[in-house]
Amino acid sequence: MTASPAPPVHVGKAAVAALGMLGVATGALESVVTPTLPLLQRELDMSPAEGALLSVVLLTTRALVTPVAGKFGDRYGGKRVLIRLMTVVCAGGLVSALAPNLPLLLLGQVLQGAMVGALPLSFILVREHLPAAEAKVAIGVVSGLFVAGGMAGTLSAGPVAEGLSRHWMFALPTIAVIGATLLVNRLLPHDRPSRSKAAGVDWPGLVLLSGTLVTLMLVLALAPEIISRPLVLTALIVLLAAFGTAWVAVERRAVAPMVDLRMLARPPVWMSCVLTFVICLGNSVPVHLVPQLLAVSGDSHGFGASATQIGFFLLPGAVAASLAGPLSGFGARRFGSRAVVTTGIVLMAAALTALAAAHTEVWHLVLGKMVIALANGLCLTALVTRTATSVDRGDTGIATSLVLVTRVLGYAVGVQVSGAILTAGTPPGSDVPAESAFVAGFVIAGAVTALSLLVARTISKGVKE
Repeated sequence: MTASPAPPVHVGKAAVAALGMLGVATGALESVVTPTLPLLQRELDMSPAEGALLSVVLLTTRALVTPVAGKFGDRYGGKRVLIRLMTVVCAGGLVSALAPNLPLLLLGQVLQGAMVGALPLSFILVREHLPAAEAKVAIGVVSGLFVAGGMAGTLSAGPVAEGLSRHWMFALPTIAVIGATLLVNRLLPHDRPSRSKAAGVDWPGLVLLSGTLVTLMLVLALAPEIISRPLVLTALIVLLAAFGTAWVAVERRAVAPMVDLRMLARPPVWMSCVLTFVICLGNSVPVHLVPQLLAVSGDSHGFGASATQIGFFLLPGAVAASLAGPLSGFGARRFGSRAVVTTGIVLMAAALTALAAAHTEVWHLVLGKMVIALANGLCLTALVTRTATSVDRGDTGIATSLVLVTRVLGYAVGVQVSGAILTAGTPPGSDVPAESAFVAGFVIAGAVTALSLLVARTISKGVKE
């Protein structure tokens, strides 16, 4: 007769506070690159395409870590996996802080991407060690503190990089992550030994998806420079096709696939994936172009903004993005997902078109970026909610993981295309992209976003979601 597993040990406010501190620290570390990207490009002598690559490698790692973090937490214990992932994050933060060149900085960002596991693993711990009612509050607190950390990182990265150095803007939040991790390790009880080990990890799928994403990033980043070398470009495209084809074949045959592609046969899922890809592509263009345009010298067509000023200019967009989730949830319940998604698409397309036509004042960029961030949050929250509620309860994780992967792909493609447009639009002998390159980026993103209305109109009108 086997003994029943020991009941969970309840934790106090100090343990929840430690998880909240970890959320703040990881949110800050995640957000330091965007406002300081022009500064990093100058100091490391990067092209716009290389800068775009830097801004997406962390997100790419997140796409790979997310499907397995929660599974590992369920299998081996939330605390055990969280501590190990945060060890990787701390190593990545230190590598980024000490990196003297772009390759090492890219390596640091890849390792930092493991931070995506902090939230789902924190939720596992909260649900395990708190009563249901208290767990809901704690999950909301930890999520909110992660957003707050992101805003703090956006604001502080510029002053730290300019007042101290670019090294310290990575080092300070990394030190905070180390401290919070030590507190979590001390205050959270050890994981219970009895864990389900029935479900395996789709390692072949994970490796092939990694190869697919990395090769895609290389193709997009190097295309402007190797367009005159067709054999190299063709070889990369063939490699990308081989990785992608092999990944699809493995996922279709895997017993427990990391991303169940068979779910794409369901209309609610594939429509959500298509819309997510296009909307993230549209949102990623201003995410990359606006800081670049703000940093361009005021003697030409920019504003000569410092990293500190760029952080302040981007803050309204971060606030709008944090408000979009609750607004989208309310709108979906009241009017249905189609109304929310359609509204978001129209707002984003209009804002991108307006930025293409009017970008001669700082407030044009601040307002446009804020509207786009709000629209992006409205759409993505509604699409994730719709996807999660349109499949069986047991398929929720599989369906939402598909949306996550397409979200990463859309963002990565958009940022890399933006970087390629700026690189192609930089006159020979200059390091300043022409104004027409920024206009072209905004116009292309606006047109692609507007086309997604053709898919959005097929969403059912259901309002009780």
